[in-house]
Amino acid sequence: MRESVPAIMVLDDGRCFYGQSFGAQGETFGEAVFATGMSGYQETLTDPSYDRQIVVATAPQIGNTGWNDQDDESSRIWVSGYVVRDPSPAPSSWRATGSLDQALIEQHVVGIAGIDTRALTKHLRDAGAMRAGISTIDLDPDSLLAKVRRQPLMVGADLAAEVSVSQPVVVEASGRRRFTVAAIDLGIKSMTPTMMAARGIEVHILPASATIADIEAVHPDGVFFSNGPGDPAAADRVVDLLRDVLAAELPYFGICFGNQIFGRALGFGTYKLKFGHRGINQPVKDLTTGRVEITAHNHGFAVDAPLGSDVATPFGTARVSHVDLNDNVVEGLELRRDQELVAFSVQYHPEAAAGPHDAAYLFDRFAAMMAARRSLEQKARL
Repeated sequence: MRESVPAIMVLDDGRCFYGQSFGAQGETFGEAVFATGMSGYQETLTDPSYDRQIVVATAPQIGNTGWNDQDDESSRIWVSGYVVRDPSPAPSSWRATGSLDQALIEQHVVGIAGIDTRALTKHLRDAGAMRAGISTIDLDPDSLLAKVRRQPLMVGADLAAEVSVSQPVVVEASGRRRFTVAAIDLGIKSMTPTMMAARGIEVHILPASATIADIEAVHPDGVFFSNGPGDPAAADRVVDLLRDVLAAELPYFGICFGNQIFGRALGFGTYKLKFGHRGINQPVKDLTTGRVEITAHNHGFAVDAPLGSDVATPFGTARVSHVDLNDNVVEGLELRRDQELVAFSVQYHPEAAAGPHDAAYLFDRFAAMMAARRSLEQKARL
């Protein structure tokens, strides 16, 4: 076991926690948020939606299964920092190729361990997510607090370009290709194209800077906007792109950030949640079927749309399709044209890695929507 090195965490409101270094030594800053999943820390850390955030693990012991070569959701760890109470001293999994501590060190991610994460989580629930800093080199709380308060806020942050691919990437369909989808990468997780490929979908992952011409060049049967970090209110260019997609009457499916962008494209507003939803056990009701799903979440912003009423938009009739049963936050939207479903989105993660699989049917819904459009086009040509 390596030598214990003191570390400190300071929040924007002055609250201070003392512990030991975990992962890389140094200094880091970001928005402090908490994630309630008891498993799946590797998927959490490599989720691009956590860009510029310091993640607090509420589960008391983290690192039991180590680190492996299969569960990354992207090419790297994206969190700014990691906070745990009791790091496992040694991994215990046949799939592990190393430890969590080692992975954090290799990817230069500063963390802190040995603090009361229950007290920290309760504080963030009461006061809200806020800027924070972790340091092993500046243990003066006042000095670190001054640095924290110089950091940018998450409100107003346009971060998609930081996490997006720079060039198109194609994920081939598994077996016979049934459909082609243009996926706008706003911070996409690798399990998303994997789930699509399993349904015979060839996925063309395009940069966040893509234009409608780039999308049309793929000749897609449908368009997908991914999850991602930042404030949807700052993503005007991406909102305009989605409006072009809807005007072209291309079937649309969005996840997480893609749900917020869809809401804005339809004319709804967005707002920042006090502490967000981050975990793998959120109950969501599908208002279309009445079914309650246990779902995986990672979002700090939400769509401001009316529950229980249809809203006329330039693209068709919109309505809220899913709602969180804990707090009535909008968890899904759908758009219909002549009573037919032509676009939909959800705020949570149906790819569910790690997490429950209750919502995997949404990929089938997307495929069915593309099949319906193709059938109409074929009939029109007769």
